[in-house]
Amino acid sequence: MAELPTQRFHARFDKALGAYLGLAIGDALGATVEFMRPREILLHHGTHRDIVGGGWLKLARGQVTDDTTMSLALGDALLAGGASGITALRDGADDTLLRRIGDAYVAWWRAGPVDCGNTCRRGILRYLHEGSLSGPPNDGDGGNGAAMRNLPVALATLGDRAAFERLSIAQAHVTHHHPLSDAATLGLGRLLRGLIAGDDHARLCQRIDQWVAEEPAFRHTPYRGRATAYVVDTVQTVLHFIRAHEDVEDAVIATVNQGDDADTTGALVGMLAGARCGASRLPWRWVSRLQPATVRAITDQTSGLLALADQLSEVAHG
Repeated sequence: MAELPTQRFHARFDKALGAYLGLAIGDALGATVEFMRPREILLHHGTHRDIVGGGWLKLARGQVTDDTTMSLALGDALLAGGASGITALRDGADDTLLRRIGDAYVAWWRAGPVDCGNTCRRGILRYLHEGSLSGPPNDGDGGNGAAMRNLPVALATLGDRAAFERLSIAQAHVTHHHPLSDAATLGLGRLLRGLIAGDDHARLCQRIDQWVAEEPAFRHTPYRGRATAYVVDTVQTVLHFIRAHEDVEDAVIATVNQGDDADTTGALVGMLAGARCGASRLPWRWVSRLQPATVRAITDQTSGLLALADQLSEVAHG
């Protein structure tokens, strides 16, 4: 029997919301053990599997970090700019949307986030003081901060590959201008878009193999066990654990127990695993531990970003 349009709509929303909630879950779970090593985690927590807060940031239970809050800031800017803003940026006609994104990052930083990476801070301050939307290429920009927050771009541009690629790189360069950061931002976004479109685990693994063939720096077999904020270590960790575990709990738990930059690696694996299983199959014990305001913001923004994607699609095919 052919799938009805309403069924396709609900399936897409379930996967998109699963990705966004999965990002927040991995962020909140991983933040507790960020900068710890696996043996240290085992000594203090056994196998860390519950959202309890704490960690070096002394978070409240269910609180998220910059991975989620920067994503929400970016998503709000996209919604405020609308389809016309994305189209203008895609076509090189206008950078108003990108300036709106820069302003959103500044507002996020001024609000006093619980954490802000050095590269993100440097780029935000450059934009604030100079109005520059992109710094020069910099060997020091090879962190994971651009890739960690790009989920809203992937959702807003479903069905418009050119817009996805142009907007992903543009938002990344506000803070990170490095070829490996660019490759990670695009590559993880493509995996996410494939999962939302219906890729199963086998197809995900095929896409990973194709990507690694094109970008050998991200080769993760054998896995080296490095999960730092260097974007190569981050991507290798994400690809290793998302392909090794088909179950969402197993994938996220294994990732965060690797330690190091566990909030970001956990967020990115949670994003992909959440898209693969959908929001309806995320562990309720994790969803219920997130702060209610975060869940509401994510749910509302997911709906808005998918509506924006539909508007872009209508313009493209109108």
